[in-house]
Amino acid sequence: MTLSAIEVNRLKQAPMVEGVLPVVHARWSPRAFAPREVSPADLKKLFEAARWAASSFNEQPWRFLVGGRGSSAYKKIFDSLVERNQAWAGSAPVLILGVTKSTFSHNGSPNRVALYDLGAAAALLCLQATALGLAAHQMAGFDPQAARAAFNIPEDFIAGAVIALGYQGEPSTLPDDEFLAAEIAPRTRRPWNKSFLSAWDEPFNLG
Repeated sequence: MTLSAIEVNRLKQAPMVEGVLPVVHARWSPRAFAPREVSPADLKKLFEAARWAASSFNEQPWRFLVGGRGSSAYKKIFDSLVERNQAWAGSAPVLILGVTKSTFSHNGSPNRVALYDLGAAAALLCLQATALGLAAHQMAGFDPQAARAAFNIPEDFIAGAVIALGYQGEPSTLPDDEFLAAEIAPRTRRPWNKSFLSAWDEPFNLG
């Protein structure tokens, strides 16, 4: 029997750690989206959260191209997705393409952390989405050149990822068993001491 959306959402919650923001544990990346639309008021909250991300020299190099279902922007983003992502992402009511300026505005020099800053803004957007009861799924599977041509994106901007945004839907609506298996699988992460180090392959000592 396929799990319901409520059951899957419960399954996907990360183990709670005291003192960690609950929204961090609650965030995950569904592929099944409900047909419910996202309100302009909630979208504005997401934009505001992303707007206050930190960035080198306060460059704020990110730009987010946003398409609501039925709009030309939505079609352009959707058409840039790889076929495997198109199979499920079309159920999301909003698609967002993140791009970032690869040079600094104040002197034209290369900004080597432009993608880092875009990622920081996208992370805040996705956490704000979770806090509002929304779901976001970030994906690298799209054609950056097709997106560049469709939106006439300047050459000094580089693409980051596409975000599918909406409300979590029922897993049973997914197009095949592979997607369904991923949707209902428990989330996993490697232990923190494999990622936070004091020397290479030597865990940081918390004392």
